[in-house]
Amino acid sequence: MEEIVVATRNSGKIREFYSLLYPIFSRIISLGELGCSVEIVEDGSSFSENALKKARIVAEVVKKPTIADDSGLEVFALNGRPGIFSARYAGENAGDRENIEKLLRELKGITDRRARFVCSLALVFPDGEEVVAEGVCEGIILDKPRGDGGFGYDPVFLLPEVDKTMAELSLEEKNLFSHRARALRALIMYLNGRKKARL
Repeated sequence: MEEIVVATRNSGKIREFYSLLYPIFSRIISLGELGCSVEIVEDGSSFSENALKKARIVAEVVKKPTIADDSGLEVFALNGRPGIFSARYAGENAGDRENIEKLLRELKGITDRRARFVCSLALVFPDGEEVVAEGVCEGIILDKPRGDGGFGYDPVFLLPEVDKTMAELSLEEKNLFSHRARALRALIMYLNGRKKARL
């Protein structure tokens, strides 16, 4: 199939996209490879709104099929926070460590540690065709980080079924469980059906 642009500069996300999309597309291009410097304000009220906005804007600029995601952590005891603000939970310029520290402070003394990662993926084609897929991964927030892999909140997000945090999983293992991988698999099912319909 044709080439696709991945609308992100997050190296961790790019690795995950590459590992699952490579069999479907002949070439996968990141924004960095394109030298695309378009700035996008994520001001939607949901993950899907933000993902669609990013994909639409980049697809219009590069004139190629474009995939974008918006994802984050929803904690039950915090009424779904940090949600769409996950990447900037501790402030606009905060990094992963600061966001995790704020999350753990807010959960101090709280016994209900249930949480879920949510990912909305939007794929936009130059002809205007659009599709959105969503993936969810359920887990528990730990009291302190474990593991050196992954990014974002991965070190404190425990998968009870394997007793490992996302940061303790290899990329292959992560692709079995992660919200992004689940959304990508749903999107791949759509693309395979689309391909057959056009034969």
